[in-house]
Amino acid sequence: MVDVRGILPHRYPFLLVDAFVSQDGDDFECLKNVSHNEPFFVGHFPTEPVMPGVLVIEALAQAAAVGLAVREGRQGEPGVGYLTGVDGARFRRKVVPGDQLRLTGTIVLFRRGLCKVDARALVGAEVVAEAQLSFMYAR
Repeated sequence: MVDVRGILPHRYPFLLVDAFVSQDGDDFECLKNVSHNEPFFVGHFPTEPVMPGVLVIEALAQAAAVGLAVREGRQGEPGVGYLTGVDGARFRRKVVPGDQLRLTGTIVLFRRGLCKVDARALVGAEVVAEAQLSFMYAR
């Protein structure tokens, strides 16, 4: 079992990965259960709660850090991934309370702490957001 909190430095209310699901080579999957109690729903938007797209991207970045740590055998070794780029971001549909985000991706580059990931957030089989994320992974 992978301990997400042992990998990511984030804590409530900014820990946006609930569970690690799988790792297969460069491909990974994590989950985020979007509940009615998320603090951002208080103001975004009170009459029609929608998860902000930037937080969907943040959840993907956190999932990428988990996927990279598992792939590299660095579980239990906290590190920090600093997001350095978001390319080709597309948002396909709203993420609302009750959705379960499947945070998936493929690590396309990891060299000397530099990482690029093709990332997708899905609800069921439907893609809700996608982007290529770049970050610097530091210890």
